[in-house]
Amino acid sequence: MAYMSQEGYDNLVAELRRLESVERPKASAAIAEARDKGDLSENSEYDAAKEAQAKLEGKINEMKAILAEAKIIDTKRLSTDAVQILSKVEMTNLATKAKMTYTIVSENEANLREGKIAITTPIAQGLLNHKVGDEVEITIPRGKIKLRIDKISI
Repeated sequence: MAYMSQEGYDNLVAELRRLESVERPKASAAIAEARDKGDLSENSEYDAAKEAQAKLEGKINEMKAILAEAKIIDTKRLSTDAVQILSKVEMTNLATKAKMTYTIVSENEANLREGKIAITTPIAQGLLNHKVGDEVEITIPRGKIKLRIDKISI
């Protein structure tokens, strides 16, 4: 089961619709165009178009499976007492005094540019269930970091 926000669910539905209504017809047209060029046994364009279509269909099926198992989280029922999925966490790196803010989201919604990290990342896992003022030491690929949770919001 994939927990996600309503926004994440809506974005995934919109992307699925785009793939089905725009990209799928493009892929079919590319196959038809390549097929019209003659001998399929030596037609690399045809092979590439078929491969692209197969990847697209795989992605569409994967998205449908995610949506079928999606559980939308009602943000009104979430608490800011401790870090959980959809929590926006403001923290300080105690070694560098750098301030960071991340929102913990499902893997499908993760986008580092937007400050959204997947719940499966080491930082998110290290923050889960901790409260404001807690200092946590988290092992990341580059070693250990020590963070202080300054604020939790939704």
